[in-house]
Amino acid sequence: MAKTIIIGGFGPGISTAVAEKFGAEGFALALVGRNLERVTVGAKALAAKGIRAEAFPADLSKPENIRAMVANARAALGPISALQWSAYSGAAGDLTTASADDVTNVLAVAVGGLTAAVQAVLPDLVAEKGAVLVTNGGLGFFDPKLDEVGVEWNAMGLSVANSAKHKLVALLAHKLKARGVYVGEIVVTGTVKGTAFDSGQATIDPRTVGAKFWEMFQARSVTSTTI
Repeated sequence: MAKTIIIGGFGPGISTAVAEKFGAEGFALALVGRNLERVTVGAKALAAKGIRAEAFPADLSKPENIRAMVANARAALGPISALQWSAYSGAAGDLTTASADDVTNVLAVAVGGLTAAVQAVLPDLVAEKGAVLVTNGGLGFFDPKLDEVGVEWNAMGLSVANSAKHKLVALLAHKLKARGVYVGEIVVTGTVKGTAFDSGQATIDPRTVGAKFWEMFQARSVTSTTI
């Protein structure tokens, strides 16, 4: 039976590159996102390349949706060997005016959703000696220049969420290492080609990130690296 990877927050860019890379290496893919059309079209496109991929629409800010999605993916594709988390929320761009609900939603995806997903797949990951692979962003770093960018880009909520996610990755890596589960993140410090952030001057090829995730999955040594 093929190994299975859940890709949370599927869309153009990094998550598609991860799907293509892991699919080419023989993984079955569970593509997850709120947009049913996007995940369905993505699954069909990958299937056309000979990769087994299925769409699982879910709101990744809601733990009950996440648990149901994991159960459905496991039933359809088999035990989960890896979880890749690219989901994020761009809400609460201006923390001086954002509603409490918007702030909560940003953290619900980055921290609550990722935590719920890890808990849901953990029995499989332990049995499979699997991995949690997280996409993160440089706006979460403690740096005055990046703080300025976060304000200018109206991405204050995302900046806070990235910082929290960075800490979550470190804690999970420490906690799960003894159980044979690898946890690692790639912190993206530039704009990725083909994404909503690309205004034509993006410098990062998503395939580079996808290949790096595969390298980290195999090496299982570095908890955090930047691209």
